Amino acid sequence: MSVAAVILNGMDELEFMRGRVYGADHEDPAPRPGRVYAELVGGPLDGLLLDVTDRTERDLHGGVVLPTEMGRHGPGGGALYAPRGPGASRLDWRGDVP
Repeated sequence: MSVAAVILNGMDELEFMRGRVYGADHEDPAPRPGRVYAELVGGPLDGLLLDVTDRTERDLHGGVVLPTEMGRHGPGGGALYAPRGPGASRLDWRGDVP
């Protein structure tokens, strides 16, 4: 189903993206059993899930830049997300980067 079809069925783009995994195949964007996810909060990737299974708290501490065309800098840009605190299951948007 295309984004346009979803919007026509009364769901906006933000609702459509919720619960989808960042970087996953568009045909099967659902979370996988046995994996650990953090929710992206705010910014252009709001509502998506990031697979953090193989990332340590130290890896996430300074934040992660996720490539996206939907941010302020368009194609080639990224969005910076950082954990709310130690062991956080949510990563908050800190801004867009070129």
